[in-house]
Amino acid sequence: MSTTKKPKSPTDNWPEIRRRSEALLPADVVAYIREVHKTDPHPRSQLISVLHRVQGHYGYLAADHLDAVAQLMGIPAAKVSGVATFYHFFRLIPRGKYMISVCMGTACYVKGAEQIVDRLRSELGIDYGQTTEDGLFTLQVSRCVGTCGLAPVVMINDRVHAKVTPQQIPGLLEQYRNEAGAG
Repeated sequence: MSTTKKPKSPTDNWPEIRRRSEALLPADVVAYIREVHKTDPHPRSQLISVLHRVQGHYGYLAADHLDAVAQLMGIPAAKVSGVATFYHFFRLIPRGKYMISVCMGTACYVKGAEQIVDRLRSELGIDYGQTTEDGLFTLQVSRCVGTCGLAPVVMINDRVHAKVTPQQIPGLLEQYRNEAGAG
């Protein structure tokens, strides 16, 4: 379905669906979808690119975003949802402002990473892949961050925290809460 189709009959609600769908997405994504429909003989092949742009703007893909993309690209909603759930780089739930990634590589694990994760779970009240209710922290683990000499390592966004102990976790979290103005 092209974004420029005219209503087929007085009862056709495409203009209203298009208006609502366009309102749910950033203007640059809507413009990109229009451009793809004009220039690409296979506009559906740009679905992943469109989803990346939406996630880049919002940080995740909400159900409403997926539906809007489906409508504007003329792709069945089940197909759009299937693509979004198949690829691991798409997120369907919001992430926290701070992504906490605990290295569970061999060196970090041997030096106590599991106890660090336990302390983070306890302090934050969340488990792997979850986000705190205040939207500040998301907890995840990684297999190795390549800083074995600094083990155990906790990365918060792009900052590496070396030789972390479970006792340091409350202070570390407080530091980020203060940085966010939530402390």
